[in-house]
Amino acid sequence: MATTLFFLLFFTPFLYSASAPNHNAPQDLVRSSCINASYPSLCLRTLSSYSGPTGTPRDLAQAAVKVSLARARKASTYLKTSVTGKSKRERAALSDCVEQMAESVDELSKTLSELKHLRGETFEFQMSNARTWVSAALTYEDTCVDGFEGVDREVKGDVKKKITNVAMVTSNALYMIRRLDESGGLNR
Repeated sequence: MATTLFFLLFFTPFLYSASAPNHNAPQDLVRSSCINASYPSLCLRTLSSYSGPTGTPRDLAQAAVKVSLARARKASTYLKTSVTGKSKRERAALSDCVEQMAESVDELSKTLSELKHLRGETFEFQMSNARTWVSAALTYEDTCVDGFEGVDREVKGDVKKKITNVAMVTSNALYMIRRLDESGGLNR
């Protein structure tokens, strides 16, 4: 009797914890996935606080693209409504940047749609599309910032800060897409 009671008191917590579902699994996947991202702390911060699913590599890739898309849209709106160029050069750079950010938003939107409709028979082609489109979005974002060379430091600094943040989350999204591709879409 004493042996049985000892067994129950001592081993029951271990048996329960071994059989209990791991509610930290999505957070563990976020941590292990973000560790080698281009911007690991930003990746961890944005995906850990993401309110949607993050339990599979596909979920993480979609989440990363959604974060990037949301930030690109916000930056695009900011450029259209809050930044005004004083000189002709500033206005031209701003106009070009608004167009480039619109292109970036389009590329990210296509990517998200593609990730939502992955199919086994076309997986490699779809992943190639997703990588290409996110790379293009990143190029548009970088080109936007480059267009402000030789422009007033205040305007350039403000735009550069906003767009660089978008580019960083976009770079992390590209990394998550590559991870999904390398996983072969397991746990899609």
